[in-house]
Order: sequence, then C-alpha cells, then structure tokens
Amino acid sequence: MNMDQKELLKTVDHTLLTQTATWEEIRQILDDAIAYGTASACIPAAYVKQSADYVDGKLPICTVIGFPNGYHTTAVKVFETKDAIANGASEIDMVINIGWLKDGKYQEIEDEIRQIHEACGGKILKVIIETCLLTDAEKIKMCELVTNAGAEFIKTSTGFSTAGATFADVKLMKEHIGSNVKVKAAGGIASLDDAQEFIKLGADRLGTSRIIKLIKNTDSGSGY
Repeated sequence: MNMDQKELLKTVDHTLLTQTATWEEIRQILDDAIAYGTASACIPAAYVKQSADYVDGKLPICTVIGFPNGYHTTAVKVFETKDAIANGASEIDMVINIGWLKDGKYQEIEDEIRQIHEACGGKILKVIIETCLLTDAEKIKMCELVTNAGAEFIKTSTGFSTAGATFADVKLMKEHIGSNVKVKAAGGIASLDDAQEFIKLGADRLGTSRIIKLIKNTDSGSGY
C-alpha cells in the first residue's frame, strides 16, 4: 500500500449497511477499518453498542438514522440519535425528509437538522440529501439549510436509492456550502481513481464498502 492510498483511507467511512449484515460481517468491517486506518466504520444502529465495545476506542463508530428514506418524524430521529450516541457512536449520518424539501418546508428541514445536531452533543453530524432525487436548485437549497443548521457535513447519498455520488454533485455542493461544512461523497464509488477524483473535487469523506477491497486486491497483485 502506497502513501497516497494511506491518505485516501483516512477519508473513508468503511461502510456496511445492508439489511442482511451479520455481526460476523460487521466485525470484519471493524477489523479492516482499524487495520487500514479509515476515518470510521459506518454500521447499522442496532450494532453500535457491540461495535463500540469491540473496537474499544481504536476506531470511531458511525451510524445512520432516519435511514434510508428520511421520512421518520423529527422526534423519532432525535431519539435515534440520542440512543446511538449513548451506545457509543461518534458520528451520525441522518437522512433529510425529501418530501418536505419538495414541499418547500425549508424551515422544518433546518429545524430538524438543528435538533439532531444538538442531540449529537458535539459529535459529528452528516446530512444525507439523496442527490439522485433532487434538482440542482434543491441541492443548492440544501447546502444553505445544512450550513445554517450547523451540521459538520453534507452527504450525497444513502447508497440505497436510484444512484450514488457524482463528480458534478460534489463540485456543486462544494461551491454552495458555507466554510463550516464539509462534503461526504457516498454510494457507488467503484474505483480508486474515482475516489481520488472525489477528493480532488472537494470531498473530505468517502462512504464506501469497496476501497479497502480494491486496495487489498492491488496489494496482492491481482489488480481490480
């Protein structure tokens, strides 16, 4: 593994969020995340406590709330957040209410993000806007709302909708967020070249399950 790959791995939230994920599979994600020095491991909320106990401070645990559709009530999302933090999560990735955005309920969205951010108690909040379902105008509006609400990151995608991150979306978001907000690209990042391009365009985090697999393959000489 070369130095560029090490730097790249520091931006990765090594992710496993499939509905069928077992503890054995999650433990492998945690082991690999620690071994390869990723930013965090992003795993389902039901496994946060077990994962936090297992890594014992060696790795930040990230989880998702309001996932993947975003239409839970604000009260439920706030409860989910507090529960996850109490169980040992260091980072929270939340999904916005996309219907509210289409309805023009901008204040409600901003208030929800702000309440969830408060529930994080100083831990990192990433706001998933599901770019594949939005117009460019809606993406730009979400950059404004996330900035106003004080969240640390805006994130492209859940990886569970019609498409994932695109270079154009990351570039657009980077141009419209405030200086206090970073960009996380997630969903469908399928090559090391793509991952590096996302970073070049301004992403500070990558949500992906594939980067470690790709690096393992290149290390073993089998390519990808």
